[in-house]
Amino acid sequence: MPGPTLDMEPVEPQSLKKLSLKSLNRALDLFSPIHGQYTAPDPESKKIRMSHKITVEYSGIKTAPGLPSRQVNSGAADATNGDSTPSNALALTWPGDSRDTQKEGTLNALVVGPSLQPKMQNNAGTSGKGTVIVSASAPFSERLTTSAIIERIPSKWPRPVWHRPWKNYRVISGHLGWVRSVAFDPSNNWFCTGSADRTIKIWDVASGRLKLTLTGHIEQIRGLAVSSKHTYMFSAGDDKQVKCWDLEQNKVIRSYHGHLSGVYCLALHPTIDILLTGGRDSVCRVWDIRTKMQIFALSGHDNTVCSVFTRPTDPQVVTGSHDTTIKFWDLRYGKTMSTLTHHKKSVRAMAPHPKEHSFASASADNTKKYSLPKGEFLHNMLSQQKTIINTMAVNEDGVMATGGDNGSLWFWDWRSGHKFQQAQTIVQPGSLDSEAGIYAVSYDITGTRLVTCEADKTIKMWKEDETATEQTHPLNFKPPKDIRRF
Repeated sequence: MPGPTLDMEPVEPQSLKKLSLKSLNRALDLFSPIHGQYTAPDPESKKIRMSHKITVEYSGIKTAPGLPSRQVNSGAADATNGDSTPSNALALTWPGDSRDTQKEGTLNALVVGPSLQPKMQNNAGTSGKGTVIVSASAPFSERLTTSAIIERIPSKWPRPVWHRPWKNYRVISGHLGWVRSVAFDPSNNWFCTGSADRTIKIWDVASGRLKLTLTGHIEQIRGLAVSSKHTYMFSAGDDKQVKCWDLEQNKVIRSYHGHLSGVYCLALHPTIDILLTGGRDSVCRVWDIRTKMQIFALSGHDNTVCSVFTRPTDPQVVTGSHDTTIKFWDLRYGKTMSTLTHHKKSVRAMAPHPKEHSFASASADNTKKYSLPKGEFLHNMLSQQKTIINTMAVNEDGVMATGGDNGSLWFWDWRSGHKFQQAQTIVQPGSLDSEAGIYAVSYDITGTRLVTCEADKTIKMWKEDETATEQTHPLNFKPPKDIRRF
């Protein structure tokens, strides 16, 4: 038989909030008999906390030169107590300041003192440091930040030298294809251009007239160089051939065989009779001019060697490649001295400064400057051309010109990296707008004339605008705030 049933008391359903409040009240009953009141504030701890906050936040604030500290402190006290006329400035007080009320005047400005360099303090104020007035009528978000009272240090970035703008004064037509390369005669009387029409044309510098046309290559000519010690001119092209021309006979006297693919760049050593060529076989080859023998094959790049220049001292050979690297080569052993990996895109153009021990390299990501002989990275140019840069040149005055695939020709101040002129080439009538590309630029021997070789089959000559002054073309330069160190 079932046992007797017990009557259970019904359990009142309670919410979670009510249960947690009940538990909280029980805990307060156990541990805090005066749980309805807040703990009395400790004035000593509050004073220490406020003193520390003020010291950390406003340690750079000093009293204004010419105002006694008692007057500044009393002005701040008046502004705080409201006993005097309302001030239009933000008043800052220090712990332990005298609170004597004086009604002579109020604090009108906060002056930034040189907290980082205490040796610079004197009665005359600080030279080169800015003073800041923080107005109470400024926006609230602006008053919350401390950027208004940060010490302003003058920029250490070098100010660019003012250069005259360049203008196009002559357009030469004559080639039947893209003009890919240019080189000047050491006497500065003529210059030669190589083209995709497989010819080399020699032009008079003064008049721009055609003097001679040389044929012999069977593909476009990508590299030209004229010897300063011999009557020789050297050419290289997509037909894998490197030729030496005797300019007294106007014919080819030597050919240098060895490249496995097209030759993209060419350079002559300034002191030794050797020739350097780089091409699509990822190798820079060193040739003896007289014997036609290959001295070295400088291998190490993973892609096309598209730019090369030489120097009389180490590193005597510098190459740039489509594999985004720049290599310095030891000409005694034919080995790599160092590799620069700062670029992220193909290094299509490089240019050494004619006087300084430095050079620049151009890529689609940036134009960078390095020191020689170690190859230390100096800085980026302050603007980005945002196109493929095919060529660049620097003259002795520190004017660097870079030519882009979209027809942009930018002029830079070498020392500061400031772009002071942005020119755009105009295609000749009958050409497409897409043919506004610059493939080669070169200054003449004096550095006062610039020649550009372009995709619309023309050669354009540029010179400085003599009528320009610093008033008509002012220097619009702002020092960079964030300097990218890569």
